[in-house]
Amino acid sequence: MTKDFLPISQADMKKRGWREVDFVYVIGDAYVDHHSFGPAIISRVLESHGYKIGIIAQPDWKNEESIQVFGKPRLGFLVSAGNMDTMVNHYTVAKKHRKQDAYSPGGIMGKRPDRATIVYGNLIRKVYKHVPIIIGGIEASLRRLGHYDYWSDRVKRSILLDSGADLISYGMGEHSIVEIADALDSGIDIKDITFVAGTVFKAKSLENVYDYIELPDYQEIFENKHKFAESFYIQYCNTDPFTGKRLVEKYKDTEYIVQNPPAKPLTRQEMDDVYALPYMRTYHPIYEKDGGIPAIKELQFSLVSNRGCFGGCNFCALTFHQGRIVQTRSHESILEEAKILTEEKDFKGYINDVGGPTANFRHTSCEKQLTKGVCKNRQCLFPTPCKNLTVDHKDYISLLRKLRKLPKVKKVFVRSGVRFDYAITDKDDTFIRELCQYHVSGQLKVAPEHVSDKVLPLMGKPSNEVYERFIRAYKKINEELGMKQYVVPYLMSSHPGSTMKEAVKLAEYIRDMGYMPEQVQDFYPTPATISTCMYYTGLDPRTMEKVYVPKSAHEKEMQRALIQYRNPKNYDLVFEALKLAKRMDLIGYDKRCLIRPKDKKQVGKQEKGLKKQKKKRTIRNVHKKK
Repeated sequence: MTKDFLPISQADMKKRGWREVDFVYVIGDAYVDHHSFGPAIISRVLESHGYKIGIIAQPDWKNEESIQVFGKPRLGFLVSAGNMDTMVNHYTVAKKHRKQDAYSPGGIMGKRPDRATIVYGNLIRKVYKHVPIIIGGIEASLRRLGHYDYWSDRVKRSILLDSGADLISYGMGEHSIVEIADALDSGIDIKDITFVAGTVFKAKSLENVYDYIELPDYQEIFENKHKFAESFYIQYCNTDPFTGKRLVEKYKDTEYIVQNPPAKPLTRQEMDDVYALPYMRTYHPIYEKDGGIPAIKELQFSLVSNRGCFGGCNFCALTFHQGRIVQTRSHESILEEAKILTEEKDFKGYINDVGGPTANFRHTSCEKQLTKGVCKNRQCLFPTPCKNLTVDHKDYISLLRKLRKLPKVKKVFVRSGVRFDYAITDKDDTFIRELCQYHVSGQLKVAPEHVSDKVLPLMGKPSNEVYERFIRAYKKINEELGMKQYVVPYLMSSHPGSTMKEAVKLAEYIRDMGYMPEQVQDFYPTPATISTCMYYTGLDPRTMEKVYVPKSAHEKEMQRALIQYRNPKNYDLVFEALKLAKRMDLIGYDKRCLIRPKDKKQVGKQEKGLKKQKKKRTIRNVHKKK
C-alpha cells in the first residue's frame, strides 16, 4: 500500500499506474487524510480491501466537469457532505450565515453548497445516468427517513429520494461500505443490494421485504405532528444493531424507503485496524498556499479512544449515528499513535485530548450489550444510573498514566467532555483526583446544560443535585491538591420545556456561581434528535405529553441574554425578560439583583411594584391563618 495521499487528479492516478478508479469519492470538506474525518476513514478502509479510490473534494457544483476528474468509475460514486451537516456548517441557530468554514481552505466560506449531499448527488446523476451513487456521512445518516428540517421549517423526504442516490450507508460505515463494494465488484446490480445492515434503499413494493415495522407514511407525518412524533419514536427505539427492526416508510403505492437494521459495532481489533491505516494525518499540500485547513489544528495532536455514547442526551444525534454501544481501541493502538504524534515536527509536548463523544467511557455500560444490545425504553444514566451499569474508570486511568509516561509528552489533556454524572457515580475518586492533578489546565469543561429540574428531564440530563455533587467533589479534591482550578459549565438556552421562568432560574444560578459564561449555546434543532422532535411537534415523543417550546426569535434572544445578563448589550432584553417573568424584584441595587434600574423613575416604579407584591403576600398569609 502506497504511503501517500489518495489521487485527486488524473496525473496522480497515472502515477500509481492506474487506468481507472473503482470509486470516486465526492466530499464537501477539503481533503484531509486524518482519521478524525469520516471520508478519510471510509476511503482508507476501502483501499485496505484492494479498491482504488479517487478523491474530488469541494467540486464546483455549478460545473459538470468538476465531477468528471477521473471519468466514469468502475463501481460507483461515494458522496459525503463532510464532517458536519452543511446547514449547521453554514448557518447559526438564528439562521444567519456563519463567517468561517473550519473545513475549507483558509476557513473561507462558500466552497460548498447548502445541502451538499443532494446537490452533488444530482450533479453526478445528471452526467452519469446509470452509475451507482452511495451517500453517507452525518448529513445523509440523519436524514435517511422523513425528517423535520429546521431551515425550511417543514418535514422533508428521505434524502435518498432528493439526492438521486441508490443507497445510503448510514452510521459509522466501515462494515457496510465494504459489503456494498464487494457486492458491486461481484457483479450484483446496485438495485439488488438490499441486504446490507446499516443501509437504506428504495423499493417499488414490499414483496421481498420481510420482518419489518411500517412507519406512518410520509404524507401522514408531513401533515400530522402527532404522527411525526409517533414515527420518530419508533425510529429511536430501533437504532440498536442487535434488537433493531427493519423500518419501512411509504411515499407512494410504488415508492417505499426501507431502512435495514444498523451495522454491528466494531470489535476492538477492528477499531485498532481502522486507526492503524496509513493516514497522512494532515490536509493535502494543495491547501498550503491558502493557509491550510483550520479544523486540523485541534485534531492533529488528539487521540480517539472510543466511539458511541450511552449518555442519552436528547439534543444529541449520536444515538442515530454512532449508536449507544461504546467501542474502544486497545491501549497498544492508542500508544502507538501517540508515539507517532511525538515525532511530528510541530509537536510541542502536549496531547490535546484523549477521548471521543464522551472521554470517560471506555467500555459498554453493561455486559449484555455486546450480545443483546441496549435497552429500548431505558437509559443507562438517566434519570438515575441503571442498577446494571458498570461504573469503572480503571481502564481509562491506566491509559492516561501510560500516555503521561511517554518520552517527549509534557501534558495530556482531556477536552472532549467528561460525563460528570458517570464520574461522580464511581465510588472510587481516583479518576476525578488524577483528572484534576494531571489532565486539566486551570479549567474543566462539563455540560450540565441547565439547572431546572423541569427542563433537565426533557434534555435527558440528571437532576441539578448530581451536578452540584460533582462540583463539590471537584472543588474538595483541588483544595486537597493545593490547586486553583475551575469548572466551566456548558449551558443551553431555549431548549423545549424552558419557559421564561426557567430561564430566569438559570440566570440566578449563574449569579450565585459568580460566573459569566462567554459562550452560550441556543438549542439548535438538528435532524434526528428527541429534542428536535419536541421543538417541531410540541410533544415529548416518549410520552406524547405536551411540551412548552420557545420558538420566536425574540423569546430566544431574551433567554440567551439572561444567561449573559452582565453584558451591557443585553440590558434591554434582560429587562423585558424579567418583566415578562414577573421578576422585577431582580432589578435593583441588592446583591441578588441581575441588573440595575436605568433611572430614578424606574426605581420608583420598581419599589412601588415590590410594595404591591409584599402587600399581596401579606393578605394571602392573613387568609391562610384564618
